[in-house]
Amino acid sequence: LSTIIGGLGGLNQTQLRKMMAFSSIAHLGWMIVAITLAPNLTLFNLTLYIALTSSTMLIMHLTMSKTLQNAMLISPHSPITASFFLLSLLSLGGLPPLSGFSPKWLILQELITHNLIPLASMMAITALLSLMFYLRTTYISTMTIPPTTTPLKNTWRFKPNPNTPTLPLLLLISLLLLPITPMMIQ
Repeated sequence: LSTIIGGLGGLNQTQLRKMMAFSSIAHLGWMIVAITLAPNLTLFNLTLYIALTSSTMLIMHLTMSKTLQNAMLISPHSPITASFFLLSLLSLGGLPPLSGFSPKWLILQELITHNLIPLASMMAITALLSLMFYLRTTYISTMTIPPTTTPLKNTWRFKPNPNTPTLPLLLLISLLLLPITPMMIQ
């Protein structure tokens, strides 16, 4: 039920914090389903979700993005930051080449193993709802720029920010963990 609420609630959000809150509700639904079948899988899901959310929130903090309209300015400021924001959001959505896919894949596999195919189907369909608002956010933050009457704006500089040494590590975890998933879950 919480995956449906999280997916539907996040669809029409313009504030990134509210969208991330509904994402947390949806991910909590995945953890609730998995905790009865495989508690170690729930711990893996929680650990990976913390890394994914932390990297996304750190990028939002560094770019001072609070709404989708602010997210439009990430790409003109720093294309590299925008691409990492795109990849971390897609990983949160659970696209297959990224790390966020592995917990959902393993939970669906566990549900099918226990012959809970209708529940697995519902979980997979509600994951598409969450993926929809992540795709919308990535499209807005990387592919669109806000309309302006002047041909060039000097918005490509950030204010000096404190050093965040944990961001590269969190980005590595959130993007490249899928190939070593079979070694971690046995």
